[in-house]
Amino acid sequence: MKKNIIAMNASIMIGLGSILAAPSVYAESISDLEKQKESIQEKRSGVESNISDTEKKIDSLQDKQMTAEDQIAAIEAKIAESAKKIDAKNAEITQTKKEIEALKEEIKVLKERIAKRNEVLKERALSFQETGGDVNYLEVLFGSSSFGDLVDRVGAVATIAEADRDILKQHELDKKDLEEKQKAVETKLASLEVAKAELLEIQKQQKQQKQEKDALVKKLKQQTEKHEHEKMGLEEEKANLAAQEKAIKSAISLEHQRLAELEAARKKAAAEAKKRAEQEAAQAAAQAASQATETKKQSTSSGYSAKSNSSSSSSPASSNVSQAPAVSSGTFTRPSAGYVSSTMGERWNKQHAGIDIAASGTVPVVAAADGVVSRSYFSSTYGNVVFVTHSISGQQWTTVYAHLSSRQVGEGAVVAKGQQVGIMGNTGHSFGQHLHFELHKGPWNYSKSNAVNPLNYVNI
Repeated sequence: MKKNIIAMNASIMIGLGSILAAPSVYAESISDLEKQKESIQEKRSGVESNISDTEKKIDSLQDKQMTAEDQIAAIEAKIAESAKKIDAKNAEITQTKKEIEALKEEIKVLKERIAKRNEVLKERALSFQETGGDVNYLEVLFGSSSFGDLVDRVGAVATIAEADRDILKQHELDKKDLEEKQKAVETKLASLEVAKAELLEIQKQQKQQKQEKDALVKKLKQQTEKHEHEKMGLEEEKANLAAQEKAIKSAISLEHQRLAELEAARKKAAAEAKKRAEQEAAQAAAQAASQATETKKQSTSSGYSAKSNSSSSSSPASSNVSQAPAVSSGTFTRPSAGYVSSTMGERWNKQHAGIDIAASGTVPVVAAADGVVSRSYFSSTYGNVVFVTHSISGQQWTTVYAHLSSRQVGEGAVVAKGQQVGIMGNTGHSFGQHLHFELHKGPWNYSKSNAVNPLNYVNI
């Protein structure tokens, strides 16, 4: 009888010991969660710093872009001014060419006049040759009939000689004037052509400068767009980290609540065990005292009663276990039915950070493990997406369920492994109905550096 009582007390102490040991386990879990929360806060601070740096880069690029655009506007004004000057030179060149045409007509008339003078001079020269030149003048003078006639003849000779000298002089002047006009017009035309060529070269350089500035502005715009896209990704990462921090806080709160409930259960179990031990000790003492005076029949009856009590106390308690559909063994269960249509790796010159599971019809999507929903929203790329944060053996994990047709859980919700979180769909940047599933060892970030291949962790 004593052995039975000792064994019973030992069983009670073992059960009580396991209950007493549980709070330390949960304390370690809370400590791990606190560390994860601190890690997320540090990463969030780093992301905020990166966002600030990216904003400064964007501001700097926009300032450079504005400066370049101002320079382009100044160059365009210079190009317009050069175009006006070129138009003016073209007008001058056109006018000068008209002057050249008019001068050609003058030259033509002048050449005709010179040709006529040449004929006159030729006739005079021929006459001088035939008559002997100066002898004719003497004959004219000596052939005068009177002194008055002589005076008249001397005047006539002088007039003819003067006329000849004037013809020759005018002939020389006309030839010189012709040469000067031709030279002046040719010089002016050449000067205009040179000025026009210089203006065209200046305009060419200005257009080249404009092309360079246009290329610079284009490059600055591309860099700005790149940093703005990066900023959007960082802001999304910041939002995810904030949501994960909230989820971790919720998990810590749940752990504290569970610990409080466990502590209350421990105290209640300890009190019941103590009471039961006292009752059994009193009963054992009474039985031991009665054994000395009672008969063998009473002793046998007492033993039968003890066996009956022992048998009654060891009857197992029934357990009520709810079953979740298609839940597999292991740390993670498959998130949906279907076949793997795309694996993790390089795709379309980009990193595909997860796997795609495709199926037709209405396909439920379930949580791959116990966790807290850190985000549930619509993304331009992910479409309807749910992020779940898990804490498994002190390690933080994040699962992503994207392109859902609908979401059935909200942020902060506590989900169990195999619990439905949505329906497979084709929202966001998607081609055909499928589930895009990501598994991250740690928090999700924009670069997805924590992503691991789900096929190495989930039996699909």
